Amino acid sequence: MTVIGENDLIDDMLLADLVSELPHAVRLQRLVTSLRAAFDCGAVALLRLDEDSLRPVAVDGLVREALGRRFMPAHHPRLAAILNRRDVTAFDHDSALPDPYDGLLDTRVGEPLPVHDCMGTSLHVDGQPWGVLTLDALRTGTFDQASRDRLRRCTVRVEAALRVTRLEQEIHALRMARGSAGGGAGDGLLPGSDEIIGHSPVVSALLRELAVVAGSDLPVLLLGETGVGKELFARYLHQRSSRVERPLIHVNCAALPESVAESELFGHVKGAFSGATTDRPGRFEAADGGTLFLDEVGELPLSIQAKLLRVLQNGEIQRLGTDRPRQVDVRIIAATNRNLRDSVRDGLFRADLYHRLSVYPAPIPPLRERGSDVLLLAGHFLELNRMRLGLRSLRLAPDAEQALCSYRWPGNVRELEHAISRAALKMVSRGAQRSDIVSIPASALDIGQPLEDALAGDVQPGDGEVGTGGIRPLRVVTDAAQRAHLQRALQASAGNWAQAARLLELDPSNLHKLARRLGLK
Repeated sequence: MTVIGENDLIDDMLLADLVSELPHAVRLQRLVTSLRAAFDCGAVALLRLDEDSLRPVAVDGLVREALGRRFMPAHHPRLAAILNRRDVTAFDHDSALPDPYDGLLDTRVGEPLPVHDCMGTSLHVDGQPWGVLTLDALRTGTFDQASRDRLRRCTVRVEAALRVTRLEQEIHALRMARGSAGGGAGDGLLPGSDEIIGHSPVVSALLRELAVVAGSDLPVLLLGETGVGKELFARYLHQRSSRVERPLIHVNCAALPESVAESELFGHVKGAFSGATTDRPGRFEAADGGTLFLDEVGELPLSIQAKLLRVLQNGEIQRLGTDRPRQVDVRIIAATNRNLRDSVRDGLFRADLYHRLSVYPAPIPPLRERGSDVLLLAGHFLELNRMRLGLRSLRLAPDAEQALCSYRWPGNVRELEHAISRAALKMVSRGAQRSDIVSIPASALDIGQPLEDALAGDVQPGDGEVGTGGIRPLRVVTDAAQRAHLQRALQASAGNWAQAARLLELDPSNLHKLARRLGLK
């Protein structure tokens, strides 16, 4: 095929996709897939520049977890060279610069890239840097001068596709929230949308929903298990609200002792109590004009709940030690891992406060319901640990990927982060060198066994004999399941018994008694 014919083929593909009603993520994926075929290469990646890192938004030829990584140009000289030049940049097969995709090609999982050709180009939209496009070929000589000229001509077309895609997203966002200062959730092309990593349908639907409610001043109640990332979703709401220029103040209600909770939230005046030597504003005043995030709001003492209700009703606070009210303008976002309806029923939470806070309840899905998002998140944590430990490459072995996808993740994203960090440290302690491509096996993850396995026979020595037909006594199987579940709760809580008790919704003293009975203490 002639050079002109090849370019015509790419032009036809781009035009066909631009006039088709395709989801943005699908359009960009088709773009990189077509470029890979047109240039007959091993991998193509489209990376968006977000502050000081490059984020893959579409890849072909790389493992899926690469989409969750963040490549900092300061740590990847090839990407820095491509980004800093307004033209095609090519690296010959004998280039000494490390390749950012070492160990990430889907045809050579965990292997160093052999001698190969590499080229890329920076991308600009409306005169501003957008990101980079990279191409890798395992066959030397693939990217000759003609190929570089073709990529140079393709760059204009790719930038046009990105410009149209961004325009479509902005139009969609305006339709979803007319007059709102919030942005759109989209597929990650708008600034700041990479804060929450995930492409699963449940997360995408939640982000679209929150992008709409962000523009209002309605209180939002974020519901979800421990470790799902409620603070990230609170930040997402604040950044897309009309209050984005004002502060977002985070209050961990579970860490507020009742004796100081009122002072922390509403402030105090000099002499209000022993040790109050000066006037001090509280968190509400610090958040005036902005957003107050009440994390673990279900842990607030009842006496403080009454005062919080008054603020929500009339926007007035009183510093401890004075009767003079102060007016504040604060948008409330609350979060809890408790079932507040049950807390209301049990008299632990005020019903009127619950209804004030839950004007817009937003359940956040646990990690086990997010499908392959676990691999994207794992890729993100792998890249963070690779930079932290100064490794050439850090990735998952195939059995580790399978283990991550089959595990139930009782501790959610936080547990995944800890598992990846722990495994990376283990590999280094076992002798991994900085120049190695380090592949983490499933055995290094130490994430425990699935619940089904525990129910099938996680039995301690001496727990009883197997009966007729291989059936164990019910008490033995029940104890085994409780033991396994308690161990997972402790693992998700990093060994913190009080936090584990909250996860299990048990009184701490009862948890300790149960642990002793099961032989865990």
